[in-house]
Amino acid sequence: MAEPEYLTVPELAELLRIKERKVYDLASSGEVPCTRATGKLLFPSRGIRAWLDRHSEGFVPKIPRPGVVLGSHDPLLDWAIRESRCGLASYFDGSTDGLARFNRREGVAAGLHLQDPEGREWNIPSVARYCADQNAVLVRFATRARGLVLGQNATGITTMQDLRGRRVVPRQPDSGSDVLFRQLADRAGLALSDMTLTDIARTETEAVQAVARGEADATLGLQSVAQDFGLPFVPLIDERFDLLVNRRAWFETPMQRLMTFCQSEAMATRAERMGGYDLTGLGTVRWNA
Repeated sequence: MAEPEYLTVPELAELLRIKERKVYDLASSGEVPCTRATGKLLFPSRGIRAWLDRHSEGFVPKIPRPGVVLGSHDPLLDWAIRESRCGLASYFDGSTDGLARFNRREGVAAGLHLQDPEGREWNIPSVARYCADQNAVLVRFATRARGLVLGQNATGITTMQDLRGRRVVPRQPDSGSDVLFRQLADRAGLALSDMTLTDIARTETEAVQAVARGEADATLGLQSVAQDFGLPFVPLIDERFDLLVNRRAWFETPMQRLMTFCQSEAMATRAERMGGYDLTGLGTVRWNA
């Protein structure tokens, strides 16, 4: 779906994370471009994009961000990018890598699932710390069921403690899965040296493939991927997977087409078929720079 030609006062207030009264103040002062029709204020989307660029990313012209989705690998998001034909490319190499590349303007969005050390919040502490000066917004994508994906012959594993002495597929350092695995292991009193770590896997699918081939007894993976391979799954935690999106890119056709598709019946059907996904609130704002 193409971006709307005009935004209403409530829509602009939500985008900027300000009160509607402030929107009226900006309009009356001439700070933002606006027009009045049938007694209502309307804000041209293109003009608002230009205004955001000037005020949120400085007055120095910058090279446009490439149409790439960065960050953590999610099988459903990966499918939606292709199926929606939105024109966006992807480079998935972990949440922390995605944050760094997003800050370097190497993409328009980044998938994240980073839990704070206390285990109380997902993603917001990380983006608030590292992306406060970015022209960005964090929106909901999905809640995912994550746990231990087991090999067919890996018996006797029902908790993190049961990984002691077992072969485990690790993820790349500082990825969201790696960070979470270390947190869960620490809470269980399990040291990395208590396990035999195999070669690093760089995606959710690659990690489970290694278990399916018999190269390891377990990995910390997604229910959806375990189900794809017909492997046993021990649920441990429901994690939040969000998208950090550049505000200007949000209004452009590729991101609008992707997000519109993500709220379609086809997307809901695919998520239900894959298993382990809750798409409640997809696209709603969780944090705004």
